[in-house]
Amino acid sequence: MLFCGSYSISQNNRKKKGEKDLLSEKEEMAMPGGIRDVAGTENDLETVNLARFAIDEHNKKSNAGLEFSRVVKVQKQVVAGTMHHLTIEAVDTSKKKSVLEAKVWEKPWENFRSLHEIKHLGDSTSA
Repeated sequence: MLFCGSYSISQNNRKKKGEKDLLSEKEEMAMPGGIRDVAGTENDLETVNLARFAIDEHNKKSNAGLEFSRVVKVQKQVVAGTMHHLTIEAVDTSKKKSVLEAKVWEKPWENFRSLHEIKHLGDSTSA
C-alpha cells in the first residue's frame, strides 16, 4: 500500500515534456522578499515618475546631465515598503543613449522615497 501511494505521488509530480513547473512559479511569487517582473507597467504614470526620480537623484549626486527617455523593464520586491527595480533608458548631453538599472526604495505610508542604487548597464541600441 505504501508503494502505491509513493508511486502515485511521483506520477503526479512528474512533468510532461514542455510543461512549466507551476509549483515553482507560485512559490516564487509568494516568496517574501522575492523580486518579480511587473510586465506591462513600463508606461504607467507611477513607474515613469519613479524612473524620473531615479534619474534626477542620480544627476544631483553625480553632477550628471542625464535626461529620462523611457522605462524598459519593471520589477518589484516587497521589503519594508517596495524596492522598485527599474531598467531605464536615458540620454546624456551629447544625445548618447544609455541603459541604467535603478533601485528605488519606497514607503508610501511614510512619504519616503530613496534612490538605493543606480548603475550603468551599457549603451542603448534603440532608435
